[in-house]
Amino acid sequence: MAVVPPPRDDHRIIIHFDYDCFYASVFEVEQPVLKTLPLAVQQKQIVVTCNYEARRRGLRKLQLIKEARQICPELVIVLGEDLTKFRDASKSLYFFLRAFCWSGKVEKLGFDELFLDVTDMITYNVDLLNRNDLEHSFFHLNRQDPTLGFAFDATGFHGSTYPAAPNVASDSAWPSVPAGNDSHSLHIKLLVASHLAAYLRGQLEEQKGYTATVGISTSKILAKLVGNTYKPNNQTTLLPPYTAAEQGAQSSVLNFLDAHDIRKIPGIGSKLSQKLTSYLRSPAQSNLNQAASDTARDDTVTVRDVRLFPRMGPVLLDKILGGPGSPKGIGTKVWDLIHGVDNSEVLQARDLPTQISIEDSYGCLSTFEEVRRELVSLTASLIRRMRADLTEEEPDVAVAEPRSKGSLSRTIPNMRWIARPRSLRLSTRPRPPPTSNGAQAPSFNRISRSAPLPQYVFCLDASIDALAEQLVHELLTLMFRKLHPEKAGWNIRLLNVAVTNMMDVAGERKQSSGRDIEKMFQRQDKLRRPDFPVPVTERSSPETATQYVRDPSLSSNDISSSSQIIVGLDRHAYKTSGDAWEESEEDEDMPCVVCTSCGALIPHFALVAHEVYHSAPD
Repeated sequence: MAVVPPPRDDHRIIIHFDYDCFYASVFEVEQPVLKTLPLAVQQKQIVVTCNYEARRRGLRKLQLIKEARQICPELVIVLGEDLTKFRDASKSLYFFLRAFCWSGKVEKLGFDELFLDVTDMITYNVDLLNRNDLEHSFFHLNRQDPTLGFAFDATGFHGSTYPAAPNVASDSAWPSVPAGNDSHSLHIKLLVASHLAAYLRGQLEEQKGYTATVGISTSKILAKLVGNTYKPNNQTTLLPPYTAAEQGAQSSVLNFLDAHDIRKIPGIGSKLSQKLTSYLRSPAQSNLNQAASDTARDDTVTVRDVRLFPRMGPVLLDKILGGPGSPKGIGTKVWDLIHGVDNSEVLQARDLPTQISIEDSYGCLSTFEEVRRELVSLTASLIRRMRADLTEEEPDVAVAEPRSKGSLSRTIPNMRWIARPRSLRLSTRPRPPPTSNGAQAPSFNRISRSAPLPQYVFCLDASIDALAEQLVHELLTLMFRKLHPEKAGWNIRLLNVAVTNMMDVAGERKQSSGRDIEKMFQRQDKLRRPDFPVPVTERSSPETATQYVRDPSLSSNDISSSSQIIVGLDRHAYKTSGDAWEESEEDEDMPCVVCTSCGALIPHFALVAHEVYHSAPD
């Protein structure tokens, strides 16, 4: 029999958030009255999701709109084809929850799921527990501020658990806990984590208006799966032991996973599950194993069916799942997953996306005018998304916007790019020709072409619609012609416009790659424009100095090219103190003499060295 893979040497504490009916909730937060009504989100002619009130009335995902109206005539339908609203909400919730997480390890999974690694927070608070007064425990949300946090009862778990257990921790359960990774230490950490999860759920609902289903465990796969046990607006903690007991009893992890359909395990997609199902249901294997015969009469193959199959292990899984194109070590990976072993880290999401992509699908686009119209619409959405995700307000710069006569002007923020994509990509998916019997063959293959992104796209003062028209006319049309050189009859099913090859712009942010050189020159330019008269010496031109004082619009390049002004400050030096300029009093009364060779004022002690300079050969 194959050996069960060992767990990690340390116990991480992972919390998985799954926002309840996220797409519908976005509209419900905007209009709270919708929470009491059956609500469906429409894309094309399909119900992509619906709220729980609609589900109670018999609606489900992926129904036709026509069918949904027949089932529930009072159904409220909102359009959800523009994903901007959902992206913005997902981004806001991500930053909200990340602010609580000390490690910053908060990983997004789509729009509506998050993983939080709170190991450091839980370890810190477990060490501070007063085991003589567990009922009045306090969770510290900040190491520096001991008053920031919340009170909780540490005598039991908050919310549901798997397996169900008495929600009381006896005093005998709190002796001195060894520093290792025994089940007792893990039990305490998970207990404290359940209260943190409850607090975060409460804050999410109170401040943002969203509810979430939460799972708490030691890995991403277990936290995600256990959170689905009780839905919606609930939480579940997977209790220890996580490893098999000495007498051979199964761990809580194996008991929990065994009842799951193999297709429901994250990391085992439809293709892998189909291969496993075909192998277990094959007649040759059914004759060897009665359990496989029972499985063959059922539509599902569970984790237990796979795990307890004769000779099942990494080697056999490699044989079943391997082949051309399969990743190396696929057998070991799947064997680990069905035992709940997942060592993947929670990765902190980038503040900036690696690419921005806008696409739409169609029944049929067969004329160039149809394609051009859709490209303009997609490109406008793309530029709008770029401005939302890749710009920020400059805190020290504002622009006064004029109003009509008789009204007050208002100050609008000045925006700047914090990242600039360098490439534009166009992708299409043409419908393949019918087969010999007239059937339409499915196709998921895309064809793409990329080109450098023109710089005029980054003009923030230009109209988005005008930029979209220009980009389609000058570039995207040519890219489309190269993808589809035929004059007509393309039968396009999908169009995708994306910007890629993202480069962070230098700036003042912590994540910026270097200082903004443009700002540095702007500051220097300001410092080179004093409000006092420029002193004129023997080597400075009075005309040039007068121009510098009288013409404050003179650029820094013009000033730098005027050597008379720069040299003219040799005796009356100036220094900066903050943003103000002040005259230096250093060496104010130092005696100087005029050099007979060049006419410069030279301090008396440096005159000999200066004469040696003139006498040196060229």
